[in-house]
Amino acid sequence: MITQMKVRGLMFDPYNNAYIIILRGEEHGEVLPIWVGKAEASAISFALENIVAPRPMTHDLLKSFMDLFDAKVISVVITDLSENTYYAKIHLLYQDSEFSIDSRPSDAIAIALRADAPVFANETVMKKQTSEELEQWLENLKPEDFGKLDT
Repeated sequence: MITQMKVRGLMFDPYNNAYIIILRGEEHGEVLPIWVGKAEASAISFALENIVAPRPMTHDLLKSFMDLFDAKVISVVITDLSENTYYAKIHLLYQDSEFSIDSRPSDAIAIALRADAPVFANETVMKKQTSEELEQWLENLKPEDFGKLDT
């Protein structure tokens, strides 16, 4: 079973010196934070804010290739969480065939945002990430923390 997620924003986590992509479940409002580096956060921020870089970023280049060859991003799925590492798949449609490509979640999300494709998370990921540490982190969040990105 999978849950459709929406990218709600980015924020900086000073405790881990990393950025966090905040995904929220469309139906039940589950929160899935994914920690990423500064470059990954910037790529997602550009897509969220519809900023066009003077030269194509990697995700823009990939999107241009897909457009050129008429390949479509069907969806992105956060597939697993193992040893604090998230895994994802990008599902593509090319001609009459579907393909699944292994990806880092940050890259998959950056491409999904550019392709206007939905993002999903497997139920197993949602269950694994509900640890005590995450619950404590979520309790300490303030509404003004959402959407912040220090680039």
